[in-house]
Amino acid sequence: MKLHTIPIACLAFIFAIFMPRCHVTEATGFSIDLIHRDSLQSPSLDSSLTTSQRVTNALQRSFNRVNTLSKDYSPQSTSAEIFPDRGEYLMKFSLGTPHVETLAIADTGSDLTWIQCKPCDVCFNQKAPLFDPSRSSTYKLVSCTSDACNALPRTSCNTSKGSCGYTIAYGDRSFSRGDLATETITLGSTTKENVSFPNVTIGCGHFDRGTFGAGASGIVGLGGGKVSLITQMGSSIQGKFSYCLIPYLGEAEKPSKMNFGDQAVVSGDGVVSTPIVAKSPRTFYFLTIEGITVGNQKLYSVLPSSIRGSKVSQSEGNIIIDSGTTLTFLPTELYFQVITAVKSQVKMRQIDDPQGLLSLCFLSRGNVKEELPEIIAHFKGADVKLKSYNTFIKTSQNSLCLAFAQANSVAIYGNLAQMDFFVGYDFEKKTVSFKPTDCSKA
Repeated sequence: MKLHTIPIACLAFIFAIFMPRCHVTEATGFSIDLIHRDSLQSPSLDSSLTTSQRVTNALQRSFNRVNTLSKDYSPQSTSAEIFPDRGEYLMKFSLGTPHVETLAIADTGSDLTWIQCKPCDVCFNQKAPLFDPSRSSTYKLVSCTSDACNALPRTSCNTSKGSCGYTIAYGDRSFSRGDLATETITLGSTTKENVSFPNVTIGCGHFDRGTFGAGASGIVGLGGGKVSLITQMGSSIQGKFSYCLIPYLGEAEKPSKMNFGDQAVVSGDGVVSTPIVAKSPRTFYFLTIEGITVGNQKLYSVLPSSIRGSKVSQSEGNIIIDSGTTLTFLPTELYFQVITAVKSQVKMRQIDDPQGLLSLCFLSRGNVKEELPEIIAHFKGADVKLKSYNTFIKTSQNSLCLAFAQANSVAIYGNLAQMDFFVGYDFEKKTVSFKPTDCSKA
């Protein structure tokens, strides 16, 4: 996600090293729940919608999000724009002392963690009570001269208080404006033991507008920038986090899991890893997709080093991995190669998408899994074998569509393709790893 000139910002470590409190040691790590906005556990779930309607809404959010990214993305950009309602997963955490529990959108495509706060001049509707910083003994405003204030692209100085204000604006005219502060964030792990991180830089929003779901109070920034929660956790999580996303369209009754520290290590049989490519903006996690295999056809996006020799390709870092986008948006040339290959191999009758969103759909009644070709995503050094529900999606009772779309300028590896994979980010090794996993049992 990304900003215009008004950024939001989430591996440089510019603040103190935040150690988890004694409840959970650094040696064990910890895990938390992730709740998909359309799952049975979500406070944003609209039970009046059918499965097809929820699919349509998720796909539309994908297109809106990637369109915003594509419109203003450039390799020289120093800011990132997010669409708050495009985030697909909610993360539960507590803020302040005493703890106040809330839910916010977990977003690997943004940096700054912010929530709505009292007093709120203009706020979007949320189900949870607004956070009241005056009731927290650990809330502290950030000074105008601080590293945190200087790390964000658009800030202002309240001369009377000497404190730093932030402004974040989005392509759909959503925005958040408020005070930059430090506060204690507490994550309730799946072992029921709380893990607290003091002095985390956050945004306390007093003037907020946009198309946020009522279940969310703001954003949890999990990107790679200077003020992200991941960066600020620093050595206490050994530069590691991971998640395992349960397919949600079957209305799974369990939440997905996000892991930190030793708990986040992806190991064992079947693990493949690909390098994280250092590019700007640092918020995004750039990977290199070299091609896609459809059935027995291997289609190249970037010639692998074994073919091109030792010369570094200009297309290194040609796709970002993102937890908040449903679809996968492929580089244009590769996308059209995939479309042609799927058309030639799927013998079902081709139809138009009833929702008008996806370009390749088939008439589908009953279980057609055996009629679909296996698709493998070839990242640099990592071949990821995808299941049919990673690559095809039902947009109505009788329509099954390829869950890929054409990228304009920025390609995205979305969360449908990541479901039932243990996906691990390791900033010490500078890799992202994939392991096929039944995430409902993880």
